[in-house]
Amino acid sequence: MSAAPIPCGPAVSFDNVSLSLGGTQVLHDVSFRIPPGALHCLVGPNGGGKTSLVRALLGQMPHTGHIQLEGSATPVGYVPQALDFDRTVPMTVNDVMALLSQRRPAFFGSGRRWRGQAAQALARTGVETLGDQLFGSLSGGQRQRVLLAQALNPAPRLLILDEPTAGIDAQGIQLVEALVRELHAGGVTVLWINHDLEQVRRVAQSVTVINRQVRYHGPAAALASHWEATP
Repeated sequence: MSAAPIPCGPAVSFDNVSLSLGGTQVLHDVSFRIPPGALHCLVGPNGGGKTSLVRALLGQMPHTGHIQLEGSATPVGYVPQALDFDRTVPMTVNDVMALLSQRRPAFFGSGRRWRGQAAQALARTGVETLGDQLFGSLSGGQRQRVLLAQALNPAPRLLILDEPTAGIDAQGIQLVEALVRELHAGGVTVLWINHDLEQVRRVAQSVTVINRQVRYHGPAAALASHWEATP
């Protein structure tokens, strides 16, 4: 008997997406499709519109055009480049995990089952000992690992990453790459904003280069020449 097929996360389709901020056009007629279960990187210069496109996908930014998720899309995991967080607020890592991951209000506390799942997620990102520490006291790399952990709880079908390895040491980078490969092997669709072209070539199946418009969309192996030609 043949093995059952691995269920895939959703395809993601962008159709003529345009977006303006303060009268400045950030994105213009962006169209491309990420296949179901793909490990896809989004690259381009600073200010080129990558994060704005992801925020439009998440429903956080108004836009024209259409964005469609084709297939089973929930849960969605999201790791922002940085968390807008007042570091003087006395919240522990466990408090932040509860706030970001639970449906119930954080001040109600967390149930035993959820606490176990949160502990497993923190262990997967190598910060299982930090649960009782103040989130504001962590290093930048430790905070990124916590944000990655919350994106894994519950297990996502679509994982969106905005430069999750920024500020993380070499060991942390290896851990993130291994986790992403593991999730991808399990059928998760991954959309990863990434500035590290060597890392993109290591991990990505396909790439879209964006600088307000789509400048390239295709295999990661052909990225270098198109990146160098991007205005």
